[in-house]
Amino acid sequence: MFLAAFPFPKAESNPRTIIRPLSLLVADASPSQPPPPRFEPEVSIANRTYWTKKLHRLCAVDRDVDEALRLLHHLCFLGYRPDSLNLSSVIHALCDSQRFPEAHHRFILSISSGCVPDERTCNVLIARLLDSRDPDSTLRVIRSLITGNPYFVPSLVNYNRLIDQLCSFSRPIEAHRLFFDLKCRGHCPNAVSYTTLINGYCKIGDVGSAQEVFDEMSDCGILPNSLTFSVLVRGILRKRDVEHGKELMGKLWQTMVNEVEPSVSNAAFANIIDSLCHEGLFHEVFTIAEDMPQGKSVPDEFAYGQMIDSLCKVGRHNGAARIVYIMKNRGFLPSSVSYNSIVHGLSKEGSCMRAYQLLEEGIEFGYWPSEYTYNVLIEGLCREADLFKARKVLKIMLKKEGVDNTRIYNIYLRALCLMDNPTELLNVLVFMLQTGCQPDVITLNTVISGFCRMGRIEEPLKILKDMMMGKFSAPDVVTFTTIICCLLNFGRAEEALDLLHKIMPEKGVRPSVVTYNTIIRGLFKLHRASQAMEVFGSMVSGGVVGNSTTYAIIIDGFCENDQIEGAKRFWDDVIWPSKIHDNYVYAAILKGLCRSGKLNEACDFLYELVDCGVSPNIVSYNILIDSACKLGLRREAYQIVGEMRKNGLTPDAVSWRILNKLHGSVRKQACVGISTMPFKEGLEEFHG
Repeated sequence: MFLAAFPFPKAESNPRTIIRPLSLLVADASPSQPPPPRFEPEVSIANRTYWTKKLHRLCAVDRDVDEALRLLHHLCFLGYRPDSLNLSSVIHALCDSQRFPEAHHRFILSISSGCVPDERTCNVLIARLLDSRDPDSTLRVIRSLITGNPYFVPSLVNYNRLIDQLCSFSRPIEAHRLFFDLKCRGHCPNAVSYTTLINGYCKIGDVGSAQEVFDEMSDCGILPNSLTFSVLVRGILRKRDVEHGKELMGKLWQTMVNEVEPSVSNAAFANIIDSLCHEGLFHEVFTIAEDMPQGKSVPDEFAYGQMIDSLCKVGRHNGAARIVYIMKNRGFLPSSVSYNSIVHGLSKEGSCMRAYQLLEEGIEFGYWPSEYTYNVLIEGLCREADLFKARKVLKIMLKKEGVDNTRIYNIYLRALCLMDNPTELLNVLVFMLQTGCQPDVITLNTVISGFCRMGRIEEPLKILKDMMMGKFSAPDVVTFTTIICCLLNFGRAEEALDLLHKIMPEKGVRPSVVTYNTIIRGLFKLHRASQAMEVFGSMVSGGVVGNSTTYAIIIDGFCENDQIEGAKRFWDDVIWPSKIHDNYVYAAILKGLCRSGKLNEACDFLYELVDCGVSPNIVSYNILIDSACKLGLRREAYQIVGEMRKNGLTPDAVSWRILNKLHGSVRKQACVGISTMPFKEGLEEFHG
């Protein structure tokens, strides 16, 4: 690799000496800033020890860097000259506050003003600035330091961190230039320097350059450690050069046996297992699990845990379970976290039976699933309609120490709602009472919702009656909203309105906007538009503000009931003045107009929205295109597409599918003698 040294600029000679005021280090004075801090007149400006301690206390103890900057600014006007200790306090405080751009800027201003700390302090401050993960800004600071002091040399650790950050942004060539500069300034690169650079080249797929750096490392007498080998193997495996990768893996195991630092061996092992899993070489992982070629350089528990973690990351949960069996045969037990990740992953991907089997096996060595894993597993079993196993999982969780039994039952009941089994819902509720576990309002709402989903109304009404009589927890707004929705689905509008206007106020439950949305939608579906608007009026008078969902429901309801004029009036009188409208509302209006055969009005409505600064999404345009295509208005359809383009939207798959259907119907008509413009001409119109 023959790259030029990193271009640090040399100090330019200037016949004029420009002296920058040290006040550049601190905040500029402006009328908008707060007044200066209270100044102690009895303390002399010459008492540097006092002011240094005070500034440090403000920055490090009080964590008030702005107050420290105001004080420093005030002191500078009185003749105080900030030193490197003051600069260090300010830079550290700014970095602690995550104000890295300001920290970089103030450091450069300080250097320009001639306030340059010693080399050790500069390297400490550079290390803090590197926490910003902004290598360009930090390099500008280093260039300024070298311009002010050509003998300044950043530490090897700082060089390595800069190389790592450049490589993390896929800029290994710049990192390599910095690597050459490191050597030019007297540093001897170590294994970290080479490993970081090799990783950078492998990240962008330049394995050839990475191999050259690796060879150069050996030529310079720097022994590659196990992490170096693992990084290079990762890059080689990405190129699918499996044989070369296996050859280097053999050298890796030999290096790991002689590795002095355990953390390096652990990192190398984790890296190689991750690489193998990512490239799909699972058989190699299983071979490593059987043979353990790394020996005792990596603890066996860590090695197996890493294999399980890496396999789970790529969705190979059955493979991770195989590692567990290998562990158990050798007398090791997986950690609860590792085992839980397998059970959870299997449950989530639909392998609930396998997850249940592992759960039963795990109970034997003290494994208890987490609440979230229990939730996923119980839902999967209920989807599979395996009630027997679901009950057993419930019993297992109820035996776990420290769990909220009511919450465990609630999760089980919510899963049961996925099945059409109302008897089991009631059985669980009765069992809770028999075992002394008091159902809360969430429990009862879950049961009511389950019955409603199953198309049953009498049971929810009975539970509501018991709740209002004080046998259970008092009903809340969710309880009433759920039952109102169910009543409307059964066409029992009067009972639903009675709950809304009479029962809820008597019980002190205030309807929410969701409650009103539910009943308005139900009434419109029952073709009771006037009653729906009466409910809307009571909602407004009751101080409940409608949202965009409310307005979309009402617009859609008017259109479904062939009251398009009512929808237009509601838009003009209520929705537009409220400034509460979104794409769902626009879509409801456009669909209603198009359904009524008023395509021109729909187009005018959409274009007026655009003129008013509203940006409808592509769904609105697709509604118009679909309507035009159904009417056979091809030219108008392409005009709408053109307007879409003008407003910054690109036709999506739905748009082209609609247009394709239009031309499909045109071709059918052409077969019976009707002459139409070909599809190509339509596209030319669109592009023109």
